[in-house]
Amino acid sequence: MRAAFILGEIGHGLRRNLTMVISIVLVTFVSLTFVGAAALLQMQINQMKGYWYDKVEISLFLCQEGSVSPSCSSGAVTEQQREAIAAQLQSPTFAPYVASAHYESSDEAFTHFREQFENSPIVDTVTADQLPSSFRIQLKDPTTFDVIREGFSSTPGVDTVNDQRELLDPLFSKLNQASVFALVTAGIMIVCAVLLIATTIRLSAFSRRRETGIMRLVGAPTSVIQLPFVLEGIIAATVGAVLASAALWAFTRFYVEDYLSRESQDLAFISAGDALIVAPALILLGVVLAGASSVLTLRRYLKV
Repeated sequence: MRAAFILGEIGHGLRRNLTMVISIVLVTFVSLTFVGAAALLQMQINQMKGYWYDKVEISLFLCQEGSVSPSCSSGAVTEQQREAIAAQLQSPTFAPYVASAHYESSDEAFTHFREQFENSPIVDTVTADQLPSSFRIQLKDPTTFDVIREGFSSTPGVDTVNDQRELLDPLFSKLNQASVFALVTAGIMIVCAVLLIATTIRLSAFSRRRETGIMRLVGAPTSVIQLPFVLEGIIAATVGAVLASAALWAFTRFYVEDYLSRESQDLAFISAGDALIVAPALILLGVVLAGASSVLTLRRYLKV
């Protein structure tokens, strides 16, 4: 009997405040979509970092004629210096950090340059003797670049130590800023959703003050009086959270997987499965926000 009464009160309240309920659904949908988008964006950033950092190389560019580095004071790198650098890379000091290292001559560098810039007009302005020979080093942990830089920056025969991560970090920094912006926007929208839920519950309680007064006189427990109002807000917020989850899944499934991943096959993208991982958190967040907002509002405006 009590369950049937509570369900009847919930249905009555949803019908009476249908416009406000729809507003809660829409605001919750928009705010949680921003929250989910920020989470997926951060997952995409982490996935790209893992993908690209595994491919990042450190280049030990060797001395050429005319190099101004102090370690090139004796002129172009000699065969003995090159062999000493190779032996140092394989030494116990650096072996724990180096996954692989291979030597690239000036001619090989020139060949790779022509392949990379075959459609650029600069390809005909560069000659093999302008490109330095180098050691291409793959690290076991890309964050240990400083070990290699400190160990080889003053080694005779080494002109410069270049880390490709320096090219990627500004990109990831911009993406992280976009993620923070999405989170801030989501936070503002969540505040709006909480205020709207509180206003809706307050209006619903006011419009049913006669019924709640009668229930109070006949000795109905506080939980029975308040529960329908709380569940109204939770139901509306849950619908908005489910819609947000569905929208994020559709975006990753049909745009990211079917379009972006095919257009940019050399990049690693998140999948629709990642959106399904985020979905339960969004639904739980919607329930918690609606429940907390409803309870706090009822404590102030529904005295029982």
